[in-house]
Amino acid sequence: MIIIPAIYEGSRDLRDKTKKLTFGTNEVTPEQAANLQMMVQEYCYVAVKMEPFTDEQQELISNLKSDIDAFGKSPGQRMRGVMYRLWEQNTEGYVDFNLYYQFKMEQLINHLKTKLHD
Repeated sequence: MIIIPAIYEGSRDLRDKTKKLTFGTNEVTPEQAANLQMMVQEYCYVAVKMEPFTDEQQELISNLKSDIDAFGKSPGQRMRGVMYRLWEQNTEGYVDFNLYYQFKMEQLINHLKTKLHD
């Protein structure tokens, strides 16, 4: 775990409804720089707090586990991405992807419900 004091400079909304966060730090040690470099393009957690983390909070953060697989995304993120590509190829009359996604997810949920035993 790398803990570096920083100033939150702002964020930018991205097309896929995610955010790009920007932080400014003081100088980092060579070890911190190397550790940060090893994390480039890796899934990681970011914790933001205006005062230092307590020992208990640091322990909670240290124990976080990701549900990200070898593709770098959770199964739910992968499913949404596949549905988006399907929508791009055939909107089925939906101008808005979110409405298409909700409709398709409802279809999938109902299909899976039919497989449940009473």
